[in-house]
Formats: sequence, structure tokens, C-alpha cells
Amino acid sequence: MVGLGALALVRPLLNIVTNQVEGVDVSAPILATVAISLVWIAVVGLYRVGQPVLTLVCAGLVYAVLSIVLSGVLSATLGGELQGPLAQPVAIVPVLLTNAVWGALAGLLALGLQRLRAGGRRER
Repeated sequence: MVGLGALALVRPLLNIVTNQVEGVDVSAPILATVAISLVWIAVVGLYRVGQPVLTLVCAGLVYAVLSIVLSGVLSATLGGELQGPLAQPVAIVPVLLTNAVWGALAGLLALGLQRLRAGGRRER
């Protein structure tokens, strides 16, 4: 869970890079989100992780907490002032909920993948 959540930090880091470089495709963070989701689904679905939905909800929450902390550190370091959810604590709950939902959706897809694979083995 921690590794999968930490992997998702590619997303805000990519967002920082795309904001700093002119001419970079703004769809890069969206593509990163899709790629991270596919990795989460593949890892949990193909390796038969127990409780895939709960596992990926937790991975989403790990990512949310790490991204909130990263946002605070980087905004203070790069911008000179605290920004993001730590500066506006009311935003913390929506960030947690959004990423829990992301994890839940990925977890449902991973569960479906596990069931597809299990069904294929039973027929042989």
C-alpha cells in the first residue's frame, strides 16, 4: 500500500515540472493518473493481493497524505509561502475522499481482474 501510494507521487511531481516548462503538454498529469491507475490495477489484480479494494483505498489515502505533505513542503520551499491543503485545512478532507474514491475504483477493477483470472484457471 505504501509503495503504491508513493508511486503516485509521480503525478504531482510531473505537474510541478509541466508548470515550470513552457510548451509541455498539459495532459501529462492526466496520462500519469491513468498510468498509475493501470499499475495499481495490474499489481493488485495480477498478484492476487487479498482485499484489493481495501488495499487500493489505503494506497489512495497514503498518496493523499504524502501529496498533502509534499505540497506544503514544496510550496514553502519553491514559492516562499505555505499553499495547498495545509494552508487551507478545510481542503484536507476532500483530498482524502477524492483519493480514497480513486483507490476504490481501481480496487474494483483489480478485483474484477482477479476474478477473471480465477475463472480462467477453473475452466482448465
